[in-house]
Amino acid sequence: MKLFDILQRALLAGLGAQEKVKEFVDELVKKGEVSKSEGAKLVRTWMEKREKGREKLSKSFSEVVDKTLQKMNLPTKKDIEELDKKIEALSKKLEEKEKKE
Repeated sequence: MKLFDILQRALLAGLGAQEKVKEFVDELVKKGEVSKSEGAKLVRTWMEKREKGREKLSKSFSEVVDKTLQKMNLPTKKDIEELDKKIEALSKKLEEKEKKE
């Protein structure tokens, strides 16, 4: 299973969990176990915690990707831009030299 598939499933599971939480809280409100404002607060608190968890997961995922790319020793965008500048400078020098000959 690809990493993208795993993340997609996790996101979909999160959306399904959000619906279940709302349904659960709505049921508590209907039964009179919590007021509407308490229910709204429960949902809001759950969503805030879920968002913090998502941000933490995203940060961790980014760190893993960054470390993996570093281990692969791939050139960065900055490396490629520097090489492009060097090639351009060398090309100009070569053109100037050819004009003098």
